[in-house]
Order: sequence, then C-alpha cells, then structure tokens
Amino acid sequence: MNELNKTQVVMLVLLVSFVTSLATGIVTVTLVNQAPPPVTQMIGRVIEKTIETAKPGEKIIEKTVVITQEDMVVKVVNQVSSAVVSVVATKDVPVVEEYFINPFQNLPEGFFPDIKIPQYRQKGTEKKRVSSGSGFFVSKDGLILTNKHVVADTEAEYSIIMNDGRKLPAKVLVRDPFQDIAVLKVEGEKFNFIPLGNSKEIKVGQTVIAIGNALGEFQNTVSVGIISGLKRRVLASADGVIGVEELQELIQTDASINPGNSGGPLLDLSGRVIGINTAMAKLAENIGFALPINVAKRDIQDIQEFGEVKYPFIGIRYRLVDNETKEKKKLPVDYGLLLTKGNNGEPAVIKNSPAEKAGLKEGDILVELNGNKLDKTSSLSMLLNKFRVGDKIKIKIFRDGKEMEMTITLEERPEKL
Repeated sequence: MNELNKTQVVMLVLLVSFVTSLATGIVTVTLVNQAPPPVTQMIGRVIEKTIETAKPGEKIIEKTVVITQEDMVVKVVNQVSSAVVSVVATKDVPVVEEYFINPFQNLPEGFFPDIKIPQYRQKGTEKKRVSSGSGFFVSKDGLILTNKHVVADTEAEYSIIMNDGRKLPAKVLVRDPFQDIAVLKVEGEKFNFIPLGNSKEIKVGQTVIAIGNALGEFQNTVSVGIISGLKRRVLASADGVIGVEELQELIQTDASINPGNSGGPLLDLSGRVIGINTAMAKLAENIGFALPINVAKRDIQDIQEFGEVKYPFIGIRYRLVDNETKEKKKLPVDYGLLLTKGNNGEPAVIKNSPAEKAGLKEGDILVELNGNKLDKTSSLSMLLNKFRVGDKIKIKIFRDGKEMEMTITLEERPEKL
C-alpha cells in the first residue's frame, strides 16, 4: 500500500509538471504574439488619417492608412524626377592632329637612318562637352536653379537634358556674385517644377532625398539620407574653376552627393526643395553639403519681378575687427566691421549711399544687422543676400565708445562698384 502511494505521488508530480509546462508554453506564445513588432519594422512608418467624403445624409467614413518611409520616398521621386535636369556645357575646342617629320631630311640620303619624330598641329575646332552638372525647374515657364560653378565658363554654351531625353538650349540669366547660385532660362511652358520649401524649418535628423546627374553620366540618381548638421562653413573648389570659395550656412547631409550632383535638389519628404546640392568632402564618407534654398529665393523673386537680379548694398568700406585690432586701436569690441578708408584713400562711406543717408561715418564699428552679430563666421555679404532692394534693416554700431542704433533702406548696388 505504501509502495502504491509512492507511485501515485511520483505520477502526480510528473502530471503536475507536464501541465505546468504546457500552460507556461501557451502563455509564452500568447505574449509573443501580442508583443509589438520589432523596431526595424516600425522605422519610417507614418500613420495618415483620411476622411472619405460622403453624400448629404450619408455617414462620413474615416479610415487609417499606414504609409512607410519607402512609400513616401518613391512618391516624391515620381513627382519631381521630370523637374530635375542635367546641365551640359559645350565649347569649341581645338582639334589636334598628329604628324611626323624627319629632322635630317635636308642631309644627303643615307647619311642618317630614316627617323620620324611626332609633331602636333591644330586642325580646326569641334564642339565638345566640357562639363556637366545638375539643375531643377522652379517655375512652369522654364526657370532653372543650379550652382554658379556648374555654369562658370562664360564662353561655353549651355543646354539641359531632361529626364525624357529631350535636349533644350539654356540661357544663363544670372551668376550670383555672393553665393554659389545661378539661374537659367529655357524657352517653353508647362514644365513640371519643384515647389520651394523653407530651409529655416529643417531639423537635424530629418530624412532628405538628393537627386542629380551623378558622375556626369547617371542621370537622375536618387540617394536618401538625413540632415547631419546645420550652418556649416567650408572652403570649396570646383574642377576647372580657379580659386577657392567660402561657403557658409550650409546643410550637411549623409545622402550621397557625387561629382555631377552639383546644382541638384535636396528634398524633404513632402516633395519640397530645401537645399541645392553643392559640395562633398573628398577625405570623408557620406559628408555632403547643400545651400539652403532660402538664399536663392531672392534671386528667383527678382528675376520673376524685374527680369534680373538686383543686389542690395549699404555702401561702406571696412576691415574686420578681431582681438588684435581691438587691442591696437583700443576698441570697445573684438568683432564687427570698422569703417575705414580704402587702400587708395577711397572714403569709408560711399557718397550718396544708403550708409551716408543713414548717418554712418568713418570710424564707426558696425556690430549687428537685424540682430545678427557681424564677425568672421557671419559676413555682411551673406546677411545682405537675404534681403531685397527697398528693404529696411536695423543696424547697431559703436561710435566713440557709445552704442547706437540706426535704420538703413537698402538700394541697388551700382554696376561700376
């Protein structure tokens, strides 16, 4: 009887163990099924709520649609691809012909062996593609935005190649002297164009799309990344363009920007252009830069309104104040612009200029423009580029150690200046 009881106890323990294991497994499976999807499945999902319109008296139907980041990128690319173009420069280049001469042909025959030395001479010219970049339509009547360095050669002829293969002649309307921006014009109407966004509202980490003519041969190449940084300042040079240009207020992105992408659009996920792809870091991986689209808006507005770009100016000559200048001249600040005569004795304040009309004088230190501090990282030309002719700006100066505020009405920059 005792043995039987022991056997029953053992069986009971085994049965309980089995039931417990089975129950645990069921609960585990249920919990796993109820767990949220992995993080990798959640990335890029956007919930978009849509309301279907209904006939009078009918119930309005509301439904939720899940759109992935991939869907949004594909949608934007489909919308804007036909507005992105390749900008091609062609030029008459010499045709070089090779021929051979015998330097000893005037000597008696057989005196020296028959020697042929190659020589080269020009045999006419031919039109040849010398460079290419990217651009994009910003209006239905054919205005195209690109980089100045893409159309820097004033002797070249320019054309665009559209996404459908059409080749159209293009005229350079303006090369902005202060920014790496140029505006082209193509004759025609009803071109698809990209709406302009607001580069003041962009944020680090935001997803962006870059489109351009990569390496000059892969038209409308698309790359996706994020905004990696804002207000970057770099020194940049372009192949075939002499000199180095300082670029400020740049958008940094890890979306691939390759040679040939210059002048193409940097877009947000709503399909608006927020930047103009401009430069890349050669000694790094996935570090590219774009000019904020807001710096180009004034050029576009001027062309649409006046048919040309009118550059605002104040009318001063100055030197940048630094710590050394402050100590040497006993100035109250170590930043700003000290109004001073030119190298050949030209006046610090140009006659009849906005600066003279506002009351600026030689020796004044201009320290702020509309609340923006003037120093080596924020130049006067960069700040003025945000304004148009006729705008009123507020400035802050130091005169004889005292702080003063003035208002200046910007005028058009004289052609001979």
